[in-house]
Amino acid sequence: MRLAVCGGGTGGHVYPALSIAAAAERELPPGEKLDALYLGSQEGVEAELVQQADVPLRRVSSGPIRGRNPWELARNAARMAVGVAQARKALSEFAAQAVLSTGGYTSFPVALAARSRKIPIALYLPDVYPGWAIRAIARLARRIAVTAPETLRKLPADKTVVTGYPVREEFWRVNRPEGRERLGLDLEEKVLFVAGASQGAHSINKAVADNLRSLLELCEVVHVSGRADEAWLTGLAEGLPARLRPRYHLFGYLHEDFPWAMAAADLALCRAGASVLGELPAVGLPAVLVPYPYAGAHQRLNARHLADNGAAIILKDRDLGSMLALVGGLLHDSARLDEMSQASRRLARPHAARDVARLILELARS
Repeated sequence: MRLAVCGGGTGGHVYPALSIAAAAERELPPGEKLDALYLGSQEGVEAELVQQADVPLRRVSSGPIRGRNPWELARNAARMAVGVAQARKALSEFAAQAVLSTGGYTSFPVALAARSRKIPIALYLPDVYPGWAIRAIARLARRIAVTAPETLRKLPADKTVVTGYPVREEFWRVNRPEGRERLGLDLEEKVLFVAGASQGAHSINKAVADNLRSLLELCEVVHVSGRADEAWLTGLAEGLPARLRPRYHLFGYLHEDFPWAMAAADLALCRAGASVLGELPAVGLPAVLVPYPYAGAHQRLNARHLADNGAAIILKDRDLGSMLALVGGLLHDSARLDEMSQASRRLARPHAARDVARLILELARS
């Protein structure tokens, strides 16, 4: 089985693509093998994640179109045309039997190339709201999988199914005691998990830094800051009083231990990228979600999906000054945290990756 995979720009698009590819390999009959090829940007977040997954990467040129000035629009349209040619060549040489797309502007030239080669496309939408690339690819795709039921009214009903968000297998194996042991956390203390997007979130990092001593009086903090802010936060940590310093656990980036860190926590403070729709429910972690204010409706609607189901509270980016009071109130309210945790777990879809993989295998065989 030869599967071409595309989707990038953020970890929320790349992680589910890799999870689905891994599930597809598990679904193959004994003796059959999956050959996967990732088509994307060598500069994007996918380059590092795909390398970690030991999947070959072929470069496909592209660029954002929406909201660009005329000069950028012309330049990126030309890059996209080059990307279609690159993708056609890669798909032909690889002899792909199916294409899995998880969106992002890099995936659009791949979809055009696949359509021209008559290779069936399976589309998975990580976010609740479909952006322009997803809506365009949806017209070319044979089957579409989505994370949330409210997305069904935005895409063609005759080829769309709700599967949930495919998370890495590790999320179904983690537990709180072992997570705390792996990260050196006290077994009895409250723990706040802080993370931005795959590249970090400066406004969240700044709010944590401004309130760090007060937060550490309340709980231990596991902070995945992104590499851009890691250095100055490390300096801040070194200036903490000796009794508080061991309570602050700063990481520029986490990969293997990321699921364990979430499982170890009592509460999350994070952005509302697509990954929260799968990862928070998988470990039953209540959250204060701070949607990125410049991401259109995507993060706001992701956050609303979890909040409407009782699993999260939304805090606007401009209101991060009230973060300490909100987080402190929740950490002191064990009953509320337990209710939110149970609500989150009800949204979990343990078989999401398998279900999308089966759609792909059906396409390839047909």
